[in-house]
Order: sequence, then structure tokens, then C-alpha cells
Amino acid sequence: MKPLRLFLISVLNSGRDLMPIVIVIAFFQLFILQQSLPDLTKLIVGLVLVVFGLNFFIRGLELGLFPLGENMAYAFARKGNVWWLLAFAFLLGFGTTIAEPALIAIADKAADVAAEGGMIDTTLEAKSSYANGLRYTVAISVGFAILIGVIRIIKGWPIHYLIIAGYTGVVVVTMFAPVEIIGIAYDSGGVTTSTITVPLVTALGIGLASSIKGRNPMVDGFGLIAFASLTPMIFVMFYGIIILK
Repeated sequence: MKPLRLFLISVLNSGRDLMPIVIVIAFFQLFILQQSLPDLTKLIVGLVLVVFGLNFFIRGLELGLFPLGENMAYAFARKGNVWWLLAFAFLLGFGTTIAEPALIAIADKAADVAAEGGMIDTTLEAKSSYANGLRYTVAISVGFAILIGVIRIIKGWPIHYLIIAGYTGVVVVTMFAPVEIIGIAYDSGGVTTSTITVPLVTALGIGLASSIKGRNPMVDGFGLIAFASLTPMIFVMFYGIIILK
């Protein structure tokens, strides 16, 4: 009975987390737009499915991805081979980003808009090449960010130095980048933090900081995601400088 009770409590917590969104939508739909909720039955069924899906997703992270990331970090630390750890960090960032649905969507839309604006050819091959170039650029940038983040944990560098340097780089590169790519570059920093990348990278950082003597998991284990959101801005603007100029 205890597992069932814990499951029900978890479901109720997921429902509580979604309640503010439901209240906001219902308020504006009923009182501002003054329209009835369309197909109430389907809406309720959908909300129930979302609650259960969110609950299963969170439990999956707790049972699978977080322990996996931490265990791999401990294993790499025990192995004592920094190069394998750095290779894994890069490939983790690259692999979890290249197939991110949000990134695919924004890259395809960016290619369509670029073709309509005359920046690239309107052929399918040209749009596909432009979109794939954006995706690979972002994926490489995230892999690079995770790699630098792992080095930071190993060396004990303060995270704010990297963040300040990174945003300084964003500002400088923005002054030279084509205006057509700047918005896409900034949005690319947001779509890279996917539902798989975040828990795995966070677990990797915490596990690595916990396994190295003199590192504090709270201080040194976090910050990888912020850097992973920062580097795509710079890389995509460089991509625009090369492709669009």
C-alpha cells in the first residue's frame, strides 16, 4: 500500500503544479474573452493525461537519469582518465541536442523564413542545408559548453567568470553578426536545454563535483546548463557571419 500511497501523493503534487496554468487559462477564456471552454470533456481528459505524464516523467528522472549521470561521473573519476571524461561530456551535449525536437522546429522555420527573405535559395536542398547547419552548430556549441563546464569543475574555476566572459562575447559578436541571425541565435540558447539534456548534465555535474576532493556539489556541481544556454548564441552568430555574409 505504501508505493500506491506515494504514487497518489506524487500525482496530486503534479496536479498542484499544473493548477496555476489551468487557472490562468480558464480566467482569460471565461472572463476576458468571455467564451466557453471548447470541448470540455477532451480538455479534462487531456489535463489528466498531462498530470500522469508529468508524474511518470519526474519519476523516470529520479529513478533512471539522475542516478545514471551521477554513477557515470563517479566511474569516470575513479578511472582517472580525463580525456575519456571530456569526450563523454562533449558527446553527451552534442547527442542530446542534435535530435531535440524544439531545435529541429526552430531550425526548419528559420530556413523557411531565410528562403522567403531571399537570404538563401528557395530550393529544398538549400533550406535543408541551412537548417542542418543550424542544428549541428548548436549541437557542437552545447557539446563544447559541457566540455568547458567539466573542465571548470575539475579545475575549480568560479562559474561567474565564465558566464561574464560568455555574455561579453555575446555582446561583442552581436555587433558583427547579420541582423537576420541575431534573434535566431538568442532563441537557440533557450531550445538547447531539453528534457533529457538538463537532468543528465545536472546529474553529471553533481556527481563529478561529489567525487572530486575539495569540490562542493552545491557550488561546483551546478552551472553547466547556464553555460550550455550561452554558447549557442555565439556559435550561431558566427554561423550567420560565415553563411549570410
